[in-house]
Amino acid sequence: MSATTTPHLFARPPHRPGLAPAPVLPMSRPEMEALGWDSCDVVLVTGDAYVDHPSFGMALVGRLLEAHGFRVGIIAQPDWHTAEPLRALGRPNLFFGISAGNMDSMVNRYTADRKVRSDDAYSPGGEGGRRPERSVLVYAQRAREAYKDVPVVVGGIEASLRRIAHYDYWSDKVRRSVLPDAKADLLVYGNAERAIVELAHRLAAGEPIGTITDLRGTAHLRRGVPDGWLELDSTGIDEPGPPCVHPDPYAAEPDCANVPAPGAAPRPEPHRGRIDRARTVIRLPSYEQVAADPVLYAHASRVFHLETNPGNALSLVQQHGDRDVWLTPPPVPLETDELDRMYEFPYTRRPHPAYGKARIPAWEMIRFSISIMRGCFGGCTFCSITEHEGRVIQSRSEASVLREIAEVRDRTPGFTGTISDLGGPTANMYRMHCKTKEIESACRRPSCVYPGICNNLVTDHAPLIALYRKARKQAGVKRVLVASGLRYDLAVRDPDYVRELVTHHVGGYLKIAPEHTEARPLSHMMKPGIGSYDRFKQLFERFSKEAGKKQYLIPYFIAAHPGTTDEDMLNLALWLKRNGFKPDQVQQFLPTPLASASTMYHTGHNPLRKVRREPPNVTVPRGLRQRRLHKAFLRYHDPENWPLLREALQRMGRADLIGPGREQLVPAAGAAAPKGPPPRRPPRPKPPPKRHYEE
Repeated sequence: MSATTTPHLFARPPHRPGLAPAPVLPMSRPEMEALGWDSCDVVLVTGDAYVDHPSFGMALVGRLLEAHGFRVGIIAQPDWHTAEPLRALGRPNLFFGISAGNMDSMVNRYTADRKVRSDDAYSPGGEGGRRPERSVLVYAQRAREAYKDVPVVVGGIEASLRRIAHYDYWSDKVRRSVLPDAKADLLVYGNAERAIVELAHRLAAGEPIGTITDLRGTAHLRRGVPDGWLELDSTGIDEPGPPCVHPDPYAAEPDCANVPAPGAAPRPEPHRGRIDRARTVIRLPSYEQVAADPVLYAHASRVFHLETNPGNALSLVQQHGDRDVWLTPPPVPLETDELDRMYEFPYTRRPHPAYGKARIPAWEMIRFSISIMRGCFGGCTFCSITEHEGRVIQSRSEASVLREIAEVRDRTPGFTGTISDLGGPTANMYRMHCKTKEIESACRRPSCVYPGICNNLVTDHAPLIALYRKARKQAGVKRVLVASGLRYDLAVRDPDYVRELVTHHVGGYLKIAPEHTEARPLSHMMKPGIGSYDRFKQLFERFSKEAGKKQYLIPYFIAAHPGTTDEDMLNLALWLKRNGFKPDQVQQFLPTPLASASTMYHTGHNPLRKVRREPPNVTVPRGLRQRRLHKAFLRYHDPENWPLLREALQRMGRADLIGPGREQLVPAAGAAAPKGPPPRRPPRPKPPPKRHYEE
């Protein structure tokens, strides 16, 4: 289905005409009664505190359903030890919507070293332990216990990244799709606005949820492939084993030859010609196969990532026991006017009054920030943004962003004139797009910017520059900062953008993420070479000087990423010392479900190319000791790391780097710390927001 044939997000008439927006979505029966409600149509259950702000997923989904005339209640951070809290709002008329919250509950709970975190930025008072591990599973089971006949729909980041069989770092094994384990009726993945609206209306019309199997961006359970569908065996398409004759869905004019499943009798050959994508499904190796065979796991990961473009993706199916998990193609991205309306619902822009004066750190971090776009075409292998939000950039209109600035100014408590961030997953991808819809719909590249920036990508920063200039001129706005991560390989293409950014929108320091200096780990991350950083640094320093400002770059680096050797980390540490960087925030690679780098970590195979029956060829830093060593290289200046680094340097034959000299990395045992160049950054009052794989 193309964007041109997709119904507008707000095309349907409201379920309850005339339903007035609630001052805040109710969390209790008294609040429902004050609204005159005897029941909720939909009850949303979340692992986060309820903040009525568009940066919080459940508020955004709740206000969307409300705009469609549905009564929506929210149960936030319920006690999961019993089903009783799930009965707080009564039986929902249509369904329970289950989410772990804005963060994966396991990432929220544990560090990259599997240590329990003591805090939770999405809870009142920053208190940890307010949500269960694997929250989607637990909440879904409690909802089923509360009302056995009410449909259960799971979604959000945690469910999205577990929609098929996946490697689970915390248990160090391959786990099944969350859908059968949660005993849910449906899983919605990615930006699920279209699916959730269509689902609510169809359920309200009396359609049983078990028959709703055609919504894009969803997963459901079924037995077998329906009549009239062509099933392609992925192991034939991408050759992890013996090759066979097959229709190639990746070709412009694929040949619909026969592809039997392993051990099955050949199917009658269909008519030759273009594959009917609407009735073609690719069968991935089963859960049982990928759990037992790392090669098949890596192969399944590769095929999964090839089927992420909503313009050409096919349905996927993966057997789990006697049933199949069936994934429909990804959702069609929202158009600008649809996205605008999503961000302009009547949010209170603050926590629910039930929390009183309790601090919710995540809200305090974003309350003066504004999202201008969603999606990312970077395709970094360690990141889950593309798997969740997609690689097609969806941008808001300039007018909508300016209206939200006025909302922040007029309605957000504590506003003093500074917009803390005007950005999104990436600060400078606003309005960037493929030069034609036809090319975009046919593309299967995992990244538009690796190994180089695609010639078909329109990288014009002019719309963003214009937005910056108008945002700064808004009445009551003294300053507009950009705190989202910057894609500097795009920025260097437009020095005018860098000048605008550096002159007006940097608050003393700017965070960027080269991630590494060495070609080997960078190629496994799908990140540009360090030369792009050097070019951006030159522009940054030049324009800062011209503006008469002392400003600093804060580079981020990852330790222990697949494809990284001890020598690579040593070279990075030496680069840091030569350049006067002494990182205090250190990121250690955390394998999150479905990410390509997690596949490398688990299997030793690289799914960025065809997976063969051959020994693993990706260097993977494993074990606590080696991961700590890689982290220690990033913090070479910390005396606590010196014994570990001395031992490693001796083992690597680099004892010449032990000593008092400026070119040496660590002092000899018992010596004082060497005097190196000062750090190239000022002290700062608070660190930038942490990223999902960061400690």
